[in-house]
Amino acid sequence: MATIQEVTQLSVAGQTTSDESSQTANQVVIQPDMWKKLRGGFFLVLGYLLSPLCWWNDLLFNLPIAYGFGYICSLFSPKLLIPCSIIGYWLSNVVGILLMQLGSVDVFQNQPKERNLKKELFTGLVSSTVFTLVIILLIQFKIIDTPVFFSNS
Repeated sequence: MATIQEVTQLSVAGQTTSDESSQTANQVVIQPDMWKKLRGGFFLVLGYLLSPLCWWNDLLFNLPIAYGFGYICSLFSPKLLIPCSIIGYWLSNVVGILLMQLGSVDVFQNQPKERNLKKELFTGLVSSTVFTLVIILLIQFKIIDTPVFFSNS
């Protein structure tokens, strides 16, 4: 039979083990949460730099990406350079908005929640397309002006 002293030592050892495991569990929970926030912050900043919300990004990011996309397409047919550059520019803006959306979910959402990637991509694509259509309508109804190099005169 075990003595009272042995039982006390075992219970104290058990408490130490459970305390250590709870500290380890806290460290494991905190660390992935920190990495998730850092990853989300990186995606948020990268998405902002690619999105149409950043006013200076076109010269440094979007136009080189668009030209590169158009150049790759022009290897198949030289007539594809301009249309594919326009598509590449639009895609870089859409990807920027999607990255901002994914990053903001990681940064600002406090509770872990099961994510539906298809739904998130669909809503991001729809919101980006609506944004593009609103800008086109604002230009068509002459609420905002286009730069001079887009005019016919």
